[in-house]
Amino acid sequence: MQNRYGKRVFVTGASGGLGRACAVAFAQNGCDVLGVSRSCEETVMDYPGGGQLVMRRMDVTDDASVQAVCSGMNGVDIAILAAGMGVSGPAEELPMELAYRQMETNYFGVLRVGRAVLPLMRRQGHGLFLVIGSVAGRVPIPMQSHYSSSKFALEAYVEAVRMEMRGFGVRACIIEPGDTCTGFTDARQKYCPPDSPYAAVCEKSVAAMEHDERNGRPPESVAAVALKLAGRLHPPVRTAVGWQYKALLFAQRLLPCRAAEAILRKLYL
Repeated sequence: MQNRYGKRVFVTGASGGLGRACAVAFAQNGCDVLGVSRSCEETVMDYPGGGQLVMRRMDVTDDASVQAVCSGMNGVDIAILAAGMGVSGPAEELPMELAYRQMETNYFGVLRVGRAVLPLMRRQGHGLFLVIGSVAGRVPIPMQSHYSSSKFALEAYVEAVRMEMRGFGVRACIIEPGDTCTGFTDARQKYCPPDSPYAAVCEKSVAAMEHDERNGRPPESVAAVALKLAGRLHPPVRTAVGWQYKALLFAQRLLPCRAAEAILRKLYL
């Protein structure tokens, strides 16, 4: 691995899924990784080649928790923001509590951590700020409107941060995984009462999503993309994971909106 930014790596959501895969991949490539998660065992693990993974507890939805960890860092060369969760259900009926929880973790959690690590990168004059987004942030999926909205918001945030931080030597990018086989699927919070007018179609839509996720790419495929971006002095603003998702996003730009919508309705509704 060619690393143009440095060995100090910070990863959120590092106890499982995409965050864990990224934390381990960078540690295996000789980096000193600080991985954080809301619920994890605080451990230190050494890897061949001199890399190390230190796990600490941190909740991205809590200001005090973020400051308690980040205030002790002297610097960070690569930050990978992978903490996230998902909710599903009809946009009309999903309780506001779940909507707030979705945005608090996926969007405001990234902002909260960004406010802590970006000043470190700015002062040291370099850094790579990687946010784990989703193809669903550019191709919204029915019955997953709030999740798609949280990831769509990250697209705009990363583009703005990229422009603002460029003059300080900091690069910001968003990685867009598609269906990936992780614990995210079983942890999804689903809402659709049996008496809902959407009950049948919601059950079908979520079942299709879960099937695709469980048969999706391994989380290591996302970690491989993160490693490649760390080797590029001028990484692209967004990178979809897998040729089929690159093709999907390319086709979306070419298709009329009605055609793209009809395809999604056919797949999920």
